[in-house]
Amino acid sequence: MALSVHPTRAVWMLRSIVVASGFAGLGYEMVWTRLLSVALGTDMMAVLGSIAGFFAGLAVGAFLLDGPIRRARAPWKAYALLEAVIGVWGLASIGLLPAAARILPPVLGTHPAPLLLWAASFALPAITLLPATVAMGGTLTALERLFSGAGSDVRCSAGVYAANTAGAVAGTLASAFLLFPALGLTGTLMLLAGVNAVCACAALVWGREHSQRTQAVPDAAPPLPLPERPRTNPRLALTLFSTGLLGIAAEVLVVRLAAQALQDTIYTFAGLLSAYLAGTALGGGLYQRFSRRATASSLGTLLMLTSLACLATAALSPFMRTLSEQSARFGVAGELAVALILFLLPSAAMGALFGYLLQRVRDERGSVGWAVGINSAGAAFAPALASLLLVPTLGAFRALVLVASGYLVLMPIRRNSLGWVAVPALCAGLQLLLPAPTLIRMPSGGSLLALREGPMMTASVVEDAGGVRYLEINGHFRMGGTSSMRSDYRQAMLPLLLHPAPHHALFLGVGTGATLVGGARMPELSVRGVELSPEAVELLPWFTDTDKAANAVPITVGDARRFVAADHEHYDVIIADLFHPALDGSGALYTTEHFSAVKKRLAPGGLFCQWLPLYQLDEPSLRTIIRTFLAVYPHGSAWLNHYSVRTPMLALVGFEGEGRIDVDALAAKLRTSAIAKVSKPLGFEKPMDVLGQFVAGPRALAALVDGAPLNTDDRPFVALDARRNVQALSAPPADLLIRLIRAVRPDPTDLPSAQSVAPEGRSGRLTAYWRARDRFLEAGAALPGDPRGMALVEAASPGLLDAIHISEEFDPAYQPLLGMARALLASDRSAALRLLREISAAAPGRTEAQALLMHEATANQGLN
Repeated sequence: MALSVHPTRAVWMLRSIVVASGFAGLGYEMVWTRLLSVALGTDMMAVLGSIAGFFAGLAVGAFLLDGPIRRARAPWKAYALLEAVIGVWGLASIGLLPAAARILPPVLGTHPAPLLLWAASFALPAITLLPATVAMGGTLTALERLFSGAGSDVRCSAGVYAANTAGAVAGTLASAFLLFPALGLTGTLMLLAGVNAVCACAALVWGREHSQRTQAVPDAAPPLPLPERPRTNPRLALTLFSTGLLGIAAEVLVVRLAAQALQDTIYTFAGLLSAYLAGTALGGGLYQRFSRRATASSLGTLLMLTSLACLATAALSPFMRTLSEQSARFGVAGELAVALILFLLPSAAMGALFGYLLQRVRDERGSVGWAVGINSAGAAFAPALASLLLVPTLGAFRALVLVASGYLVLMPIRRNSLGWVAVPALCAGLQLLLPAPTLIRMPSGGSLLALREGPMMTASVVEDAGGVRYLEINGHFRMGGTSSMRSDYRQAMLPLLLHPAPHHALFLGVGTGATLVGGARMPELSVRGVELSPEAVELLPWFTDTDKAANAVPITVGDARRFVAADHEHYDVIIADLFHPALDGSGALYTTEHFSAVKKRLAPGGLFCQWLPLYQLDEPSLRTIIRTFLAVYPHGSAWLNHYSVRTPMLALVGFEGEGRIDVDALAAKLRTSAIAKVSKPLGFEKPMDVLGQFVAGPRALAALVDGAPLNTDDRPFVALDARRNVQALSAPPADLLIRLIRAVRPDPTDLPSAQSVAPEGRSGRLTAYWRARDRFLEAGAALPGDPRGMALVEAASPGLLDAIHISEEFDPAYQPLLGMARALLASDRSAALRLLREISAAAPGRTEAQALLMHEATANQGLN
């Protein structure tokens, strides 16, 4: 007896398969994007090439498989086979893409030509993922055949597309927020392969039940006849290609604008992508709901609505920063809300438009593969068009207006079409005539000196009312400036002094160029830099144009991680800049794989210094980065750059071998006139000035990070901790620093010294110096607000006096106290004398305060 299955159950079973297929497809894209960035880098040519390669695979699959699926007598078997191929290749990519990450960078070299980099970035996903992407390109065609063959509604193309895209929304969000943290990238790929297996099995079960049901019901409606030789409609093909091109170009441009206001984390990207997909699913679903009302003028209406919706989003761009700031207190949910505001209307219009075109193709050809293929081919060109041509030429805002206007060009030519075009054309014309909005934060009384809008980021030079210049990236990430030059120079000087005799140095990350220039000032040292942003390199003259050393430094524009993997040179010192851990892509520079690659580039006895911005980190990320560093550099140690509580920085220092610091050799180096000329103005005059920066050695650090996870390519803890690292930006900047110095106590025996520090009382002096330093930092962190004058003296002097009482050698406290006393002499002599007596009592071995007291006493006697 044949099994009878209710048609409603069959339809719901198919809908579940469609949603699950979309879930797996975008889940794979999220994982593969991260793995490809490791192999190719995060610079624009690599990103564009990988996106184009992915869409090209989809297009090839849609074209190649359209005919076989259209003619298949059992389309559920074809669909099950496609899902099986995707699942098997998803598992294979666990090994394929990491292998490519090891092989490709050395082949490309450190200076790949842009065309070569783009070609390799295109070829890698196009070749290594080809079976999976080709199979993905055929799934929508097969699913649409299953639905139409089920007898539910032959006009179901838009509905299948909407349901598949709704699953993609869930796959995007689940991957970023649930699967990556819980399973890692490998575990996520395995789970997605399981979803493919479930979809394949469910399709086979559905096909068996469907066959039995149609046999048991002889009068069941036959499927729609399929044309043997589908005709080609050139205008429809052009519209499909162009809408794929314009739709993805608009997505790229809106994301580019949003990056100047939102936080640019992995969750920001997931939120923007899911908002785009959610709108697309909504539009496809709405078109499916009202598709029977479609008329000959529907295409013109949908094109006009899509253009207007994109123009509305462009009109919102001046308010993106306000929207972002208002939503910041809601965290990721707030960013998702902003993403929906930006994307919902235009992507819904795009979804309805594509649903209409899909159904047109289905009615004419009997399947939708041809439509998917042409649309995907257009999408493959879109990122390059938007990022390499439109943004540098017009800017992101005007480029978005131009893309929105592109939909009007596709309008069918009819008598009444001029009326449909007039409203969006007028809006576009007004937006192009008005000044392009800027999302750069301008300080009160400040001015914008220079602006570079590139494919990936906007870099600007801003000057405040006090004449201080600083470099700003994407409108809200400050990358240093003229006020931090001394600190930037010290970032280079500290690791260069810790190495016994450096001759070759590599700087990963250039920013304003100050750290690079600081290294170039060292005698007998050749340096080179690597910087991801070409826009930042173009703006270097605003910060280094008066320094001759900057002109002789070679700078490679490219991804630092790929450069290290491709390089064959060896360096005595490698210095990695402050990489904001929350930024998407920066977390890959704190992994075991990258730290190991850097170690291979060190010469014998070489030193690697990784700077960490404590004011941009939360404690879990700090512990993870330190644990990861120690896994590669087991004798690693931690050092401070300076004693600022506003921008505290920590250096992780590891040697190629065990590594030792010769204190006597360091003293001799600091006495060398050529080195002293550079180091003394930075506060490095004697060994104590250098050794005083020491925070903890390997034993103390290992105890601090016990139980912390490793940060690896497969389990990118730092990237996934972005939400807490963003929250750390609003905390007092010294919080993490104070917690750190209270958790670890530096021990002279942990110092990687070539000989004992006990002779000459060094051990006791160092311990006292470190205790004074910690008291100084705690006092600075406890200062209320920004006191001035006598209020500053009253608030700061107790802590500073405590510090010099602990160690008279601690100049960072002693010299400010003397400065306060000298300043008070002009306004409150009695308070100045009282402070001088307190200084003399706290540091009886120092003579400066006593001499000033004697001078004042002599001057007073002369007056009497």
